[in-house]
Amino acid sequence: MSWIDWTVLLLTLGTLVSWGIWKGRGSRDVRGFLLADRGMPWYAVALSIMATQASAITFTSTPGQAYADGLRFVQYYFGLPIAMVILCVTVVPLFHRLGVYTAYEFLENRFDLKTRTLTSLMFLLQRGLGAGMTIYAPSLLLSVLMGWDIRWTSAGIGGAIILIMATGGVKAVNWADVQLFAVIMFGMMVAFVATFMALPDDITVSEAFSVAGVAGRMNAIDLTFDLEDRYTLWSGLIGGLFIALAYFGTDQSQVQRYLTGASVTQSRLGLLFNGMAKVPMQFFILLIGVMVFVVYQFERPPVFFNPVEVERVRSGEFREMFESAEASFAQAHEGQQRAYREYLEAERAGDADAAVDAAILIEQWKTAKSSARESATAAIVRTNPKADPSDTNYVFLTFVLNYLPVGLIGLLFACVFAASLTSSSGELSALATASIVDFYRRHWRPEASDREVLKASRWFMAGWGLYAIFFSQYAVRLGSLIEAVNIIGSLFYGTLLGIFLLAFFVKWVGGTAVFWSAFVGEAAVFACFFWTDISWLWYNVIGCGAVVASAVVIQVFLPRPNEVQ
Repeated sequence: MSWIDWTVLLLTLGTLVSWGIWKGRGSRDVRGFLLADRGMPWYAVALSIMATQASAITFTSTPGQAYADGLRFVQYYFGLPIAMVILCVTVVPLFHRLGVYTAYEFLENRFDLKTRTLTSLMFLLQRGLGAGMTIYAPSLLLSVLMGWDIRWTSAGIGGAIILIMATGGVKAVNWADVQLFAVIMFGMMVAFVATFMALPDDITVSEAFSVAGVAGRMNAIDLTFDLEDRYTLWSGLIGGLFIALAYFGTDQSQVQRYLTGASVTQSRLGLLFNGMAKVPMQFFILLIGVMVFVVYQFERPPVFFNPVEVERVRSGEFREMFESAEASFAQAHEGQQRAYREYLEAERAGDADAAVDAAILIEQWKTAKSSARESATAAIVRTNPKADPSDTNYVFLTFVLNYLPVGLIGLLFACVFAASLTSSSGELSALATASIVDFYRRHWRPEASDREVLKASRWFMAGWGLYAIFFSQYAVRLGSLIEAVNIIGSLFYGTLLGIFLLAFFVKWVGGTAVFWSAFVGEAAVFACFFWTDISWLWYNVIGCGAVVASAVVIQVFLPRPNEVQ
């Protein structure tokens, strides 16, 4: 990048972080540090929730996901609006009325201490891993830009995140998110316009979408019902509903955001706004990836998008194998490009038969390109067995570096870094809150003063930050980050949701039955993960169903508890 881009990047980041810390000043007690004094307006709650989800993974991986698989991923969010309505009616008023710091405090009142402890521990485990992945995404970017070891870049970014949280708490994060979201949307609109500017002069906007369509990248809706197909209308509506209910109803990183609302109404408005805006926003980001794909049908893409691994293989013993695959890829790309132009010419002339013939050629050249990519990837993996054979996380970064004008590159990368800072900060805040409320204050130091708890909160944030930094250095082989972070959550969310559903709606089931049913639910989910090809979206349905069913059966053999009002 040029010095102008570095200046824009550093100024944008500095402004976002400084403003967030300034707005977060005055957090001198536990309530202010962990819940922002429950005084956030609805728009701050809404934008904070959305900015938390729009992490660096969104910008580094989601466009690459669309580049490889089209718009199908948007179906994952179809259950979200329904989930927001359900949570606004049930969970939000209850949590506000109870005045809880974490969602898991409620479970002790409803069940018992061991159930509360187990669910909080499950949250800590999966969210700690998720925080590591959100740190990994910008660390990967900085490693590519500077040529530095990713261990150092992840340590530096993680250190900055710890500094923000230890200074201002959740209030600093929420207010930084408000500003960040505006910067994110502006940056992504700039990237979208840049994709059209990068197209050849003789390709119109409608023809660009036509190219995306014939290549199978405009496939937003899939009506087939197949448990092994990750993204269909049914997996999105059903599985997406379950994961959204679990994520926003049981995951402390999101519960904590709307618990900062000044009232039940403010929290509800924040969630409802998120439900209405999330699907269009995600569709837009995926559409950017589709248009990047179209650009690379007329401009030759690299055979492999990870420049670090490409440089490594070029200097290794499998250099000739890689260069041979690269030459074959280039030849196939030129053939496919001619086929695309023949297709567009046929479309302009209204010649349906010629369009069909061109589409067949496009598929044939696509097969040849895929074969060449497989050979190139094999050379990379043989050179470095630890290399990630997937390069989707590098697609959008490569486009930004090669096609955006000076200054805007720095702005886009500032979005990536800032998204990581606020998203990871929110996760660390939630991890610290659960650690303090559900373990430190409940098990270890129940007599601790407010000052001692506040001090311990800062130490827990730092500790979870170090844990996340450690895991981020082992995330290199997880493939598409946007999928990986959701898969990790889905290994636990179904069980958590089942426990909360029993707490709300099945009053005659007690804590002991629920406690053991959690292990049944996790066993069912991990069995699906290791031994079946069932899509991860269905893990949430399976885990929830297993928990509810097993708890009901186990309770039959136990004394019935007194109903909790």
